[in-house]
Amino acid sequence: MMDFLSRIQKLAENEGIKIGALERLIGASKGVLSRAIANNTDIQSKWLVAIVENYPQYSTKWLLTGEGAMFNNDTPNTVEQVVSNIPGTGIPYYDVDFIGGFDEIFNCQAIVPQSYIKIQGFDKADFWCNVSGHSMEPKINHGDIIALHKCRVEDILYGEIYAVVTDSIRTIKIIRKSKQPGMLRFIPINIENYDEKEYAVSEILYIYKVIGSISKFF
Repeated sequence: MMDFLSRIQKLAENEGIKIGALERLIGASKGVLSRAIANNTDIQSKWLVAIVENYPQYSTKWLLTGEGAMFNNDTPNTVEQVVSNIPGTGIPYYDVDFIGGFDEIFNCQAIVPQSYIKIQGFDKADFWCNVSGHSMEPKINHGDIIALHKCRVEDILYGEIYAVVTDSIRTIKIIRKSKQPGMLRFIPINIENYDEKEYAVSEILYIYKVIGSISKFF
């Protein structure tokens, strides 16, 4: 078991984060991973799944067995390979904040991506941008970057995370069906500090499926 746990530690070190930050990222309670590492005990399989889902660039075979390369063969393994300034080499990244400055992408024809990001598992994204706020922690943290795919209200899968733009708000929440006709429930993950709200479908100007989020590494 220790070999497996040591690889989790190596993953965290490679990402430049502490084990506590990794626990928050995968939605685990404080100490779930650190206690297992300290005591050389097992962890639930759901935490392994969460690590794999949040870090698709790492080889699952390596994580489980230690065999093979640390990174997937078709996945870049350095910042230089993941991030490029050459158009068409990845998904555009705009250095704007979804909550605060997202209008720039649409209202300024001169704005260009700061860079292009290529990470396995995010191929369906239309672009990346910054996120601020704490309502979706620990899954999406303040300062992360998020991969977004533009969709329609008709495409909504209830229980999934979406980034929504209306005349008055920009928000990232879990969307669920409301009991009120023509309304949608917007639900935070951090329910201790944020409340659920409802908004009319007719208010939605743009909606994006959140493909995923990662800690900014460049």
